[in-house]
Amino acid sequence: MAETINMPKLGFDMAEGTLVHWVKQVGENINKGDVLAEIETDKATVEVESPASGVVLQLIVNQGDVVPVNAPIAVVGVAGEKVDTPVESGKTLAPGASAGGKEERVADEKPAPQSQGTPASVSSTVSMPSDGAIKASPLAKKIARDNNINLAQLQGTGPGGRVVRKDVESALTSSQTSKVSSLQSPISFTIASHEDETVQLTKLRQAIARRMTESKTLVPHFYVSHEYKMDAVMAMRKQVNEYLPDNEKLSVNDFIVKAVALALREFPNLNATFAGDKVVRHGAVNVGVAVAVTGGLLTVVNKNTDQLPLRQISADVKQKVTRARDGKVKPDDIEGSTFSISNLGMYDVENFIAIVNPPEAAILAVGSAKEVPVVENGEIKVGWRMKATVSVDHRVSDGAEAAQFMQSLAKYLETPALMLV
Repeated sequence: MAETINMPKLGFDMAEGTLVHWVKQVGENINKGDVLAEIETDKATVEVESPASGVVLQLIVNQGDVVPVNAPIAVVGVAGEKVDTPVESGKTLAPGASAGGKEERVADEKPAPQSQGTPASVSSTVSMPSDGAIKASPLAKKIARDNNINLAQLQGTGPGGRVVRKDVESALTSSQTSKVSSLQSPISFTIASHEDETVQLTKLRQAIARRMTESKTLVPHFYVSHEYKMDAVMAMRKQVNEYLPDNEKLSVNDFIVKAVALALREFPNLNATFAGDKVVRHGAVNVGVAVAVTGGLLTVVNKNTDQLPLRQISADVKQKVTRARDGKVKPDDIEGSTFSISNLGMYDVENFIAIVNPPEAAILAVGSAKEVPVVENGEIKVGWRMKATVSVDHRVSDGAEAAQFMQSLAKYLETPALMLV
């Protein structure tokens, strides 16, 4: 029996999504769990898996269409099965038709004039080849669009000649290198005028702008900072990593994620959500880790963090971070966090504060772990230190509780053997 597949709800605040690419076409076989389509939400481009096996009988919407949550997008069933799917939008594709949608329409648009300062090898618009479609991943298209890269001029290295992220980044790097070389040549210098540039916000950037404005406007923040002794963590990490292959080595952030989860078990009020006249304390500790991606950031989520060993936490976070940066996140990767960590330590940041990510009650901002002069027992010596600041919703908790949470976190970071038992 044919099964109608609807636009999934990929987040508590998602109302619609853009179908950017059909991975399967009408008439193709598909198994349960195979990727059917790529959908762009206000957070990321997400691969949507088919909940059924069979043959793709209908593609109800075109590529590029904005589709409300729970609206039908495709029908999967038995080959030759007659289907009669009600479609209000009138956008049903005939069996065997290509779901080209937006990609085909772009071919007819006139190119905009090239802005001053654009490299000669880079076009100001993304032109299409004669057949009206370019084989490129959604992330590659986005990077190309944001940087005015002409996809038609690139040689794809992906499956079937598909243009992927590294192809666009290579072209961008090549263009920038050409500009630097020309600037280094012995020429006379003239003052160049630079026109203002208006950049249209991506869905992700719009979502960040909306949610962070709501958070700072509606959530009364307060902040508590603490400096942590990291000597024991650095020593344990070095010792453990000697026994692990390169792709499984633990990071400092892995220890922080585990320590935060254990501390939250002692302070469930910070692993919570404000709900009007009550506070919902979550039974699971799901730690979100902020990840920088093209055009913004995403939070990938490690589930039941307090119950997992360090090595498993590390592997899970690495996999989800990779998918996030490749534009291939799964819905489960970015949903369900109960507390978040934003770590800028890799950028040599001493300390900073982060904005609470609703509906969570708190977020931890982490700086760099550095070797600095410290005083211990009246003597100056070299030690590892790291600063962190917790931002808390004052409707849920108060300063004293946040300070105690930071002290509990110090217990685990300064005695990391507690994370192993």
